[in-house]
Amino acid sequence: QVQLVESGGGLVQAGGSLRLSCVASGRTFSIFGMGWFRQAPGQEREFVAAINWSGGNIYYADSVKGRFTIARDNAKNTVDLQMDNLKPEDTAVYYCAATPGNMAIVYGESLRYKYWGQGTQVTVSS
Repeated sequence: QVQLVESGGGLVQAGGSLRLSCVASGRTFSIFGMGWFRQAPGQEREFVAAINWSGGNIYYADSVKGRFTIARDNAKNTVDLQMDNLKPEDTAVYYCAATPGNMAIVYGESLRYKYWGQGTQVTVSS
């Protein structure tokens, strides 16, 4: 089992920044690929960013590329999502997730992630 807890959400004006953090406990964190997904009201959960176990391979959704940065610290069991130049369309509940799968294949597929956090709300006002 892996337990994931997100933090760092909040309300910010368009153009502002937030940093989300996800802390993992339980099984060895470093063996899992980690991803961030988001879900806005009435919409399906969508992929945001992912990082493989070593941090050597990183993936972003086109909608956040150049604005968001994912990073992990295996010594601290954390994965962070730095979000800059936020837009109202970034408003959603953001989820941290862990997968034992091959990140090159599964990074964007929410069904391939085995463990999920409870989510943290991000609201961007215009």
